[in-house]
Amino acid sequence: MAQRTVLVVLFDDVQSLDVTGPVEVFAGADKYVPGTYRVRTASLDGGAVRTSSGLTLVPDTALADAPDPHTLLVPGGQGTRGPDPRLTDWLREHGPRAERLVSVCTGAILLAEAGLLDGRRATTHWAYADTLARDHPAIEVDAEPVYVRDGHVSTSAGVTAGIDLALALVEEDLGRDVALGVARHLVVFLRRPGNQAQFSAQLRAQTARREPLREVQRWITEHPDGDLSVESLAARALLSPRHFARAFRAETGLTPGRYVDRVRLEHARRLLEDTGDGVEEVSRASGYGTPEAMRRAFVKALATCPAEYRRRFRPAAPVR
Repeated sequence: MAQRTVLVVLFDDVQSLDVTGPVEVFAGADKYVPGTYRVRTASLDGGAVRTSSGLTLVPDTALADAPDPHTLLVPGGQGTRGPDPRLTDWLREHGPRAERLVSVCTGAILLAEAGLLDGRRATTHWAYADTLARDHPAIEVDAEPVYVRDGHVSTSAGVTAGIDLALALVEEDLGRDVALGVARHLVVFLRRPGNQAQFSAQLRAQTARREPLREVQRWITEHPDGDLSVESLAARALLSPRHFARAFRAETGLTPGRYVDRVRLEHARRLLEDTGDGVEEVSRASGYGTPEAMRRAFVKALATCPAEYRRRFRPAAPVR
């Protein structure tokens, strides 16, 4: 198997975990299958860079002296805002030569500035997705997923999503067993699928301002198998159904039904990941009622069925 060079671009105010997370994944995979990855780092002039957290990273070489890589990885961080034009120029020239082009977090902004995401679907950190879409209308920006793969170009959301994407690339290159071995070694218990949302249901929705609505949000989370109809939730908030639905959406950004759907899906996923409960039991505990209703919800949201989700994302039992 030919060795793949992974070149990581460094610059001042880079996010350190955007660099070290994927590097640890590829380096770990090379320990499982020696000779498969050669990880290199490079800055514009070959000098040390200071990360946004204050750490100093010393690159292997200057970008001008770096070999054309198999995988070119561009991390994010504060340094992606107002970058050195020489960096953008280098990416514009050398990005198309890479067999695989990868960004982590706001590294997508650098790829966009170099014109490497035009006509593609991409993601980035949720806080910068609107800016990326506004400044680069030729890109189809999707702020929801953990990572997006469009041909040979892959973009990921903030910070730890770079680890998820790197694991997916290792699985593509070396197979599922190696990727899971690396994940276990890094104590990454679950490799999130790319279409999984960046946030949990509770984090993605705004917290309501008024206490009755906040109490309803808590009730939904704690009782996914309860009566979560608009009428029942409105009665709990001491509001009419129409007033409740309007106020809930205004204060959380989601309709009550959409919020309930997300909470139930998240609850079902946790049970599939963390317990040995059967699919029928999980469907009842999560408020779906029947396995078929839960299967439809999983296929719609995650493009996979509950059994396959469990197979892929439940941690392997420890060897005794």
